This record gives sequence, structure tokens and C-alpha cells, in this order.
Amino acid sequence: MNNPPESPAAPTNSRRRWFAGIAALGGLGLLGAQVQAHGWGRQRALDPEERARRLDYRIGRLVRDVGGTAEQKQRLVAIASAAMADLQPLREQARQARLRSLQLLAAPVIDRSALEQQRLLQAQALDARSRRTVQAMADAAEVLTPEQRAKVAERMQSRMQRRLGG
Repeated sequence: MNNPPESPAAPTNSRRRWFAGIAALGGLGLLGAQVQAHGWGRQRALDPEERARRLDYRIGRLVRDVGGTAEQKQRLVAIASAAMADLQPLREQARQARLRSLQLLAAPVIDRSALEQQRLLQAQALDARSRRTVQAMADAAEVLTPEQRAKVAERMQSRMQRRLGG
């Protein structure tokens, strides 16, 4: 078959489109980083009352969706509230550790042993947060019936698939 001759402008247009696509992806990446760092439109951390209100709402919705009772909701809110209170100081410790690591990396001389010490502290803090989170999840699971836990697991799996695209 006859193919039309390539015009000399085609490679330039193709290159422009390629660079425009890369620029657009870069812009989306920057936007995503800002959203992750600051939240959509949120300029400050939530106050404890707003956090408690959101927690109560979310747990209430979950309990309603799995056919739970008011007593189950009350117990789940208590478990989650206690976990949040326990995790708050650990979150602040992690923030301070990240700041300290940045200071070490910005120093005129890199202190590798201090960086390693920071890494170990951060790993220990992550382990403490993970242990407390799993404890709260297990406590919450004991409040629900096996059928309700299956519904929660199905709901979480569906959410993960939507968020991760798979």
C-alpha cells in the first residue's frame, strides 16, 4: 500500500507532545505531593473534638453497614479512641525523628553513626505504632461477629482494590 510521505514537522510535533506529557505528569506529581503533605484544603491539624466526631461518624457508618448494634459501636469507638490517644505521642516522636534526620543530612559533615542511630530509633517507633495498631484491630475484631468481620474484610478489600487499582 502507499504510505503518505512523512512530513518534516512530524518528529517535532511528536517530541513536543512527549515533553508536554512529561510536564503534565510532573505537575500531577507535585500536586499529589502537596495533597499528601497537607490534605485537600486542610491548613492545620484537626482538633481533638473534630477528630472524635469524624471517628464516631466513620465507625457508626461501618457498624450500620455490617448490621451492628449501638453497643458494638460504643465499644469500637472506645477502642479506636484509646488507640488514637496512644498513637498521638508516637506520631509526634516520628515527626521529631524525621526533622533530626534532615538536620543530620544537612550538616556540613555527615555523621553516619548518628544517622544509623536515627534509623534504629525510627524503626523502633514504627514497630511500636504497628504493635498498637494491630492490638486495636484485634480488639475491634473481637467486638464483631464472624459474619460482620467477613463483611468488614470484604469492604476493606474492595476499598483497597479501588485505591490501588487492582
